[in-house]
Amino acid sequence: MNVLFILAVMLCMAMVMIGGKKGAISFLSLFINFLVLLGTVYMMNDPANDPILWVIIACVIISCVNLFFINGINSTTIAAFLSTVITMVALLLFILFMSDLTMINGFGEEEVDELSLLSLYIGISFAELAAVVIISTIGAITDISISITSPMREVYLHNPGMSRRELVQAGFAIGRDLLGTSTNTLFFAFFGSYLGLLIWFKDLSYSLGDIVNSKIFAAEMLTILCAGIGIALVIPVASWITAFLLTRKK
Repeated sequence: MNVLFILAVMLCMAMVMIGGKKGAISFLSLFINFLVLLGTVYMMNDPANDPILWVIIACVIISCVNLFFINGINSTTIAAFLSTVITMVALLLFILFMSDLTMINGFGEEEVDELSLLSLYIGISFAELAAVVIISTIGAITDISISITSPMREVYLHNPGMSRRELVQAGFAIGRDLLGTSTNTLFFAFFGSYLGLLIWFKDLSYSLGDIVNSKIFAAEMLTILCAGIGIALVIPVASWITAFLLTRKK
């Protein structure tokens, strides 16, 4: 616990020294998002509550914290928030469909030994719990949305004579530069965090087919692929919404 506290203090000092006031606000937002996730888990623990509804509420709150609390309320953050919400709703429906199609609900065989002494009856539908995958993607979606809306606003301020079509094309150009690096970041984050699991698969002499059909591996790959789809989807959405908000007075 002392080590975690020291690391948290070091992170806070680094963010404040480099980012100043905004760095301190960004550090505070980390704890706010952590509290939001804890509250979401607590509310989802009650079988009377709808997990999907609370996942949507949590994602909206996290988006507001990441966009409005850190960067304030302006045309850039409003466009990023609208883009995030639209993409989140579309992606949530897709995730629920794909999780049912891939049958990744519940625990995998590799997790049974660790949970054998615990009761597996939690009173919540595992099909509905698949909606929590969207929480793993909300950070990447908000990051891409603000990374597109902010440069588009700067481009328009320096070139106020641009048409809406030209502004949308500028947003697409910015998004293409972000698309490759963001998807690769998600991909390597998965293999970095689950490298031990992959080594375990090798020690157990799992074939490639066994690994691909493993429920744990499939669930994580579903998260990565859905996050990649969300990143790709938010680019046109953010470009069109930002262009509309910036040029609507014309």
